[in-house]
Amino acid sequence: MRNATEFWQGLRGMLKLYEKMLKRVCMAHDLAVTEADILGFLKNNPEKDTAADISELKMLSKGAVSKAVDSLIGKGLLSREPDKQDRRRIHLKITPEAAPVIEDITKVQNDYWNIMFEGFSEEEYRTYEKLRSRHFENVRRAEERRR
Repeated sequence: MRNATEFWQGLRGMLKLYEKMLKRVCMAHDLAVTEADILGFLKNNPEKDTAADISELKMLSKGAVSKAVDSLIGKGLLSREPDKQDRRRIHLKITPEAAPVIEDITKVQNDYWNIMFEGFSEEEYRTYEKLRSRHFENVRRAEERRR
């Protein structure tokens, strides 16, 4: 692979930058990074609102998600709602009390996005989107072949 080290360092750097930016929200609202990350995920993905969804899509252990969810519920920032068709399935909902936290997380996400694409022309951004989609499709196909 062409410069694999640079690729992996770049990915780690992207994740570290976002985490560093998110830590400001955590300090302001007395949250762990995982808690803020879960709130941001639920805000952006309201249809993926179970602990299992979060664990799978965020690649977090079930234990870490459970601990963070319990803490967020204890802080009044999340609530649990049983599924109407399957009472064993529990949906997680952001409470109105979480609005200031969500506002801060949204600002961090927007700031991060602006940093990531600073100086990109519209055409460059569209090219990036196409290439990213191809990467993700390659990964999806490789995962299917390995099942």
